Amino acid sequence: MNLPVTLLRRLPITALMVALLVLAAACGTEPQPTPTPAPTVAPTPTADAGDLLSRAGERMAAMTSAKFGLIDEKETGAKFFDTTFKSLEAEVEAPDSFSMLVDVVAPGFGFVEIEMMAVGEQAFIKLSRDAPWGPLPLDQVPFNFAGLGPTLRDVLARLDDTAVTGRESVQDARAVIVQGSITSDGLADLITTADPGHDITLTLWLDEADHSLRQLRIAGRIYDDDGPETTRLLTMHGIDVTVDIQLPEVGSGQ
Repeated sequence: MNLPVTLLRRLPITALMVALLVLAAACGTEPQPTPTPAPTVAPTPTADAGDLLSRAGERMAAMTSAKFGLIDEKETGAKFFDTTFKSLEAEVEAPDSFSMLVDVVAPGFGFVEIEMMAVGEQAFIKLSRDAPWGPLPLDQVPFNFAGLGPTLRDVLARLDDTAVTGRESVQDARAVIVQGSITSDGLADLITTADPGHDITLTLWLDEADHSLRQLRIAGRIYDDDGPETTRLLTMHGIDVTVDIQLPEVGSGQ
């Protein structure tokens, strides 16, 4: 059987078109590159809370002086010399000198400033800005800021259940946040009138560079008369800074 002439004429054109389509498909398909494995990045080492606290303790024990403040964040703490404690500003100088200015609210008087200081075995108190200085038995000073550095080192060494909980900026410096637990008994060297048996959580902000203490929050009851939600925040204003602590003239208002 003879094929029509028109079909014979179309065969070469059809074959050519098929060939061109196959060639075009071959040219348009690029080989897929083999994926390059992502470089292996070593994980950032997790800071060890115990090591950080040890370094912080040694740093604080070595300090020669400091300035810091303390506030009762919720004002639910126990009475301070029969007044409501608001805040204090303190200076310490190694080995055994300190002074503090305490802002309180006294019944019938409103805001009052109480000053206390100690050098060695001598301590003094002034119950208002214009009152005279008078002697104060050393064991009646509610805070033991003499030898503050070694005392803080010992407190940090007593912490249990310690953990690194984060990082943030404090006073324009990066700090590692470490949390731990202690009982009020463990603070007795620092807060001499602390009542025993209360569970406390300490949160510390430690400078990333030199491990010095930037802030310390004490959450929980230190005294029996504290409210259960009481928190106190200690903020360091300067370490190894110039301070000048001199014994006052007893009986002088200056």
